[in-house]
Amino acid sequence: MVTEKIPVYCIPGLAADINIFEFINLPDIFDVYKLPWKMPSKNEPLADFAKRMAVEVKHDNVILIGVSFGGIMVQEMSSFLNCRKVIIISSVKTKHEMPTRLHLLRSSKLYKLIPTSLIGQVKRWEQLVYGDVAKKIAKAYQKYLTVTHKDYLDWAIESILEWKQEISNENIIHIHGEQDQVFPIKNIANPIIVPNANHAMILRRSKWFNEHLPKLILD
Repeated sequence: MVTEKIPVYCIPGLAADINIFEFINLPDIFDVYKLPWKMPSKNEPLADFAKRMAVEVKHDNVILIGVSFGGIMVQEMSSFLNCRKVIIISSVKTKHEMPTRLHLLRSSKLYKLIPTSLIGQVKRWEQLVYGDVAKKIAKAYQKYLTVTHKDYLDWAIESILEWKQEISNENIIHIHGEQDQVFPIKNIANPIIVPNANHAMILRRSKWFNEHLPKLILD
């Protein structure tokens, strides 16, 4: 008797490509699909973009996993899909879980002044920093932060800051690092906490995810 595999779709974070999931290895009962970012249209509403992303999901009763901005995206995509579970990592469930500094950026509109074109020069970062640790971090950015088109970054930053979600979906599984520096744990309601983990834990704590994700999906 052939058992049908469980489809799992993964969305990376802001500016990241699907390589951030390279250390995630789930058992053979799962079929894992990694969805890269599409390019948004100018001023495209987040819901419209999510609908376009959802078109890439070819199965029913799926697991959606999103990291950081990808966590916001899978929540939006779940409106257009039949989902078995939605799992967000290093992300937020509502606008109220964002830190004060992001609320200030939104209300002041200062985010429109962010020179996102400089992020596109990530390939030069290793040449511009000093010290072994700094160079190692810069090299990692070169590998994983490859979605750096200015139009995408401008759209994505605005979409995050202007996200209107007021109430979280009770069925969302939220995994969060104890030391997340982007979305501090103090603002996060009812997460599964990964001790001593930061915002990049999908890369640095892959052993934890490989051990716990299957149980969280199947429970």
